Amino acid sequence: MRRLCLCLVFAAVVLATLAHAPTPADSGPFRFVLLGDRTGEAQPGVWEHVWQEAAAANPAFLLGVGDTIEGGNDATAESEWQQVGRMLAPYRRFPLYLAPGNHDVWSPASEKLFPQHTRHPLHYGFDYGTAHFTILDNSRADQFSAAELAFLESDLEQHQGQAVKFVVSHRPSWIVDAGLRNTQFPLHQLARKYGVKYVVAGHVHQILHVDLEGVSYLSLPSSGGHLRMSAQYQDGWFFAYTVVTVRGADVGLRIRELAAPYGKGRVTSLGDWGLTGLTVH
Repeated sequence: MRRLCLCLVFAAVVLATLAHAPTPADSGPFRFVLLGDRTGEAQPGVWEHVWQEAAAANPAFLLGVGDTIEGGNDATAESEWQQVGRMLAPYRRFPLYLAPGNHDVWSPASEKLFPQHTRHPLHYGFDYGTAHFTILDNSRADQFSAAELAFLESDLEQHQGQAVKFVVSHRPSWIVDAGLRNTQFPLHQLARKYGVKYVVAGHVHQILHVDLEGVSYLSLPSSGGHLRMSAQYQDGWFFAYTVVTVRGADVGLRIRELAAPYGKGRVTSLGDWGLTGLTVH
């Protein structure tokens, strides 16, 4: 009888907990951080400084667009991932989600290492609060394969109830079509069909932004990889991270340039940027 009573009490506690557990509709606002590329000729100290500043924002999690190791050599890849693990040891309290970049996955051996060290497959999806995130793999091709697009559609179809949807990959496979205002390419058609609000990538180390039929396409600035071309802030070349705040269906993005000695600490919104740099001077 005593055992039965204890079981009934335990069941009541579990049911009460589930009844008050946060759901996508009532989980409240949250913030997370988007990280650009660490590598591609990584600049000493930059990624470490990004993490110091980003951690101070106390995000629910961080989401990186790939190129976390320098890669390209099967013989050194394992040690490079181990080095990243040591660098991130002080920040283990923050969940980290990564997309595979071309510096992370380039061979069968490196393909096996990615899930071992990131604890995530090459493509996957997850929910947080009112948002859903789909992480895609275009690490070894400039365009999304038919299989990758099929995964995207399946994932989005299963999470239609989420108020906000992000699609994240390493390469900005959409950049030419979005830049030319082409609304017929497959990724955009899926984004429109399932209500994707943000499509995010990295790879080029430059902030690029275009809005197309209610979908915001964003290429993140570098979080450590070298700055190319003019290397000028107004042209989109600077070291930064992006803080995203989600309140129900409303999303706010703040692109935060690193403070000295790696930048001037300037903060901008997504609307301040276009495909050719700052739109507001």
